[in-house]
Amino acid sequence: MAMFTGIVQGVGEIVAKSTVNTVTSMTISLPNVENLAIGASVSINGVCLTAVSIESNNVQFDIIDETIDRTNLGDVSVGDTVNIERSLKFGDEVGGHILSGHIFDTGIINSKTKKGDQMSLSILAPPSVQKYLTEKGYIAIDGISLTIGEINNGCFDLHIIPETMRLTILDSKEVGDIVNIEIDSNTQLIVETIERLLEERGVTE
Repeated sequence: MAMFTGIVQGVGEIVAKSTVNTVTSMTISLPNVENLAIGASVSINGVCLTAVSIESNNVQFDIIDETIDRTNLGDVSVGDTVNIERSLKFGDEVGGHILSGHIFDTGIINSKTKKGDQMSLSILAPPSVQKYLTEKGYIAIDGISLTIGEINNGCFDLHIIPETMRLTILDSKEVGDIVNIEIDSNTQLIVETIERLLEERGVTE
């Protein structure tokens, strides 16, 4: 299984997109294809995809219907940009937190504010995500490892530093845009273990 860190390495541009027999083929111009081989895993907006062809910096990925339906990749068009991270190799530094590239669900940008070089976003989380939200906990948004801020009425805040704005597409996001969410695996394990223990002991909400 491929692993990622949530430290986005750059932005790619969609140069072609087509759908044949329910499979969407997307060609993306990557910022770096050094040592990238066919069959390698790449995180695109946090979604783990497999490179099926490489021509110069243009890399093609095939995407099945379920991934299109469960993520924001169905919303991108030719000319749009996406976050790119190559899969983690043995010995690489883990700067963020370990991610699988399997999107848990999507959220909606509820508000966006900029002050100086900083930006804050409020994300409306679906019910499937809300029980995993903890202040100061990790979460991945469009493949970016971020720390959760205040949580209120199903929304959680994110405070974005200038470097993250520079290296990712977050600065281009607007209110109403859909973002991919991956829950930190440790958080997911803890919450689900507690739920199971409470259920076994007959404790319900």
